[in-house]
Amino acid sequence: MNYRFPVRVYYEDTDAAGIVYYANYFRFMERARTEWLRDLGFEQDVLRREYGIVFVVRSAAADYRAPARFNDLLWVTGELVQHSRTGMTIAQNVYRQGDNELLCKGEVGIVCVDIESFRPRPIPSAILEKIKNAE
Repeated sequence: MNYRFPVRVYYEDTDAAGIVYYANYFRFMERARTEWLRDLGFEQDVLRREYGIVFVVRSAAADYRAPARFNDLLWVTGELVQHSRTGMTIAQNVYRQGDNELLCKGEVGIVCVDIESFRPRPIPSAILEKIKNAE
């Protein structure tokens, strides 16, 4: 998976200093992962309804390199680092479009869980196959 998703910075994304509030980078990353799944043919509400699963964040880390500001156009990338039967680790970076400056370097651990018990569950084979083929 080498996915790239565009994001524009809005006022609501910034803090009192006029830069993107640190936690919003995780929101941008979440959007990119959701769109990646959608591009693979999987809507999150359908996964919940038809497969009885959701993907939840197990871990998240970010290294902030430079600030993004109001009205910047960004690229949020995603690359599958590893996967197992029940989870995956995705490297996600945020770049400013135009100068391609790396603003935030992140890594997110995702686990597939049963919607009823919230216990880890194997990623359905149809989904895992698409993920593997997207590598």
